[in-house]
Amino acid sequence: MEPISRDTAVDQLERRLRDDILEGRYAVGTLLPAERELAARYGVNRNTLKHAFVRLVQAGLVETRHGVGTRVRDFLRLGSADLLPAMVAAYPGWMDEVFEARQSVGALIAERAATVSSAKDHEALRRQVEIVGAARSVDEAQLADAEFHRVLAVASHNRVYTLLTNSLLNAYLPVRALLADPFRDAASAAARLSPLAEAVCVHDASAARAASESYMTETARMMSAALGSRRP
Repeated sequence: MEPISRDTAVDQLERRLRDDILEGRYAVGTLLPAERELAARYGVNRNTLKHAFVRLVQAGLVETRHGVGTRVRDFLRLGSADLLPAMVAAYPGWMDEVFEARQSVGALIAERAATVSSAKDHEALRRQVEIVGAARSVDEAQLADAEFHRVLAVASHNRVYTLLTNSLLNAYLPVRALLADPFRDAASAAARLSPLAEAVCVHDASAARAASESYMTETARMMSAALGSRRP
């Protein structure tokens, strides 16, 4: 194997081990090779390996037991949302499931935000729509749109919804260049968000849910079409 350079060695080793696990090189339930062997295989020292293991444990990919070793966990059963960015990057088909979850969770967040949001929340939502519309590049519009959904989650006054939104956006943002079609025209991107923002601002929960579902369906359709055109 190609040795890992010493700059950001822990980050690189974490990614390499994660990819090897997700791709099945190290099967679920099996013990990883001994630390000395793994360190030599990846061209790192054992301290770097230990730091990478800590991150993999936190993500739910492995578990380490003293005197036993490090075992690959059943990450689909036991893993956390921290795995989503890696899964989407490694397996683009996961994006369809992210779209599905995004639509369901988004509708709930919009409905609740319309019920409990404050005047301060309304100001922030309307301002974020303006920022999307004023974006000067595709990437700027896309990032502003993502921030709108964070602001909307905050307006729900439910911290779990905010964390779920962060998890979904963390899966989406690393591959956003492949999903940029809805944001090529900043004015159109803002126009898609405006009905959702306004429904929340007038406390119309039913309209907010419908506007969220419409927004999610339309943007998912555009993103899926773009992904499909890039597949061989």
